[in-house]
Amino acid sequence: MTMHLAANASVLESPGTFQRAVYQIHSLGSLLPVVEWAFIFLPILFHGLFGLVIICGGSVNAGAYPYASNIRYVLQRVTGLLALAFIVLHVFHMHGWIHADAWLTNVVEPLGGAKFRAFNAPSTLAAAMHGVLIPTLYAVGVLSCVYHFANGLWTMGITWGVWISPAAQRRSTRACGAVGVVLAILAMSALYGAATVDVNRAVEVENAMYAAKVAAQEILPNAHKRAEP
Repeated sequence: MTMHLAANASVLESPGTFQRAVYQIHSLGSLLPVVEWAFIFLPILFHGLFGLVIICGGSVNAGAYPYASNIRYVLQRVTGLLALAFIVLHVFHMHGWIHADAWLTNVVEPLGGAKFRAFNAPSTLAAAMHGVLIPTLYAVGVLSCVYHFANGLWTMGITWGVWISPAAQRRSTRACGAVGVVLAILAMSALYGAATVDVNRAVEVENAMYAAKVAAQEILPNAHKRAEP
């Protein structure tokens, strides 16, 4: 999540910076789906399903005992549900479904999915974030992910016995809170950057970078051929 937010926030610097970040990710080629499934989607799927089991087995008593820890307990589960729903929405909205084949893209595009294009990253990101509803949903979803992560770090420390004394818990609360604030600022910066991209300028940059990329790919094989004895 941190790497994804950082890459998206690079659009604030310039469309070219963001496009280079996307090119770097997609330079993995056929390995990209393997990396995504092994290190992103399968862990998220396991975490989400296991979280649903925990939620179904838990009890909420923040109304009767409105202590900070009880409220955080409830928020952890609420934001977990919001985060899971948001991730599904985000993948569908931006990608269709994880690097979908052409036929599947043709199915999801009329439903409002598959907005993002890797070779036109800044402009298609901006187009996908148009209006008020979509950015609002993204703000709620991303902030839910951030809270769930930051508060989950604190809960992890308690569960694993990393910070068990009252003093250690106070320090960890401040540290995890700081992590949450930094990530929230990064998330909102990325969202603001996506919503304020100059689409016409972004298209010019994308076209120039794509032309340079194609030219470089054509030059390298020829250079190898000239180097052969």
